[in-house]
Amino acid sequence: MTFPTVDGLRTMELGSPGGLRAHLNDCVLNGTKRATAGLLSEYITENEPWEHVGERLVLVDDDEAPLGVIEVTAVLPTTFAEVTWEFAQAEGEGFVDLEDWRRAHRDYWATEGEHVTAATPVLCIYFELVARSYSARDYQSEGL
Repeated sequence: MTFPTVDGLRTMELGSPGGLRAHLNDCVLNGTKRATAGLLSEYITENEPWEHVGERLVLVDDDEAPLGVIEVTAVLPTTFAEVTWEFAQAEGEGFVDLEDWRRAHRDYWATEGEHVTAATPVLCIYFELVARSYSARDYQSEGL
């Protein structure tokens, strides 16, 4: 399985469909969410390459409708235990401390059938919102 694309750009589907994805998308669009974490095992299972610095991704809703465009600014492989407070704050979801971040992510990944330990490989992706809407013409003319 591969991630969906919109006009040749990979998409970014945050969280699980429904209220969580809508909330996370809102956080991106209002500028508070500037990072997201993924399990390295998901990339391996889905045979999908990591995001890379400079890559533009189309932020999508539950129906894969484009909401905006983000650009990856850093990709940092680490372990669950080594995720930093700086990163947790950049996720922009109101975590009160690193343990709060860890608890929320452990719980989320458990609902996805993933058991997370301190040694679980995690990919920390930083990004910036470059467009609050999406027009294929804008990105095709840039040659992206």
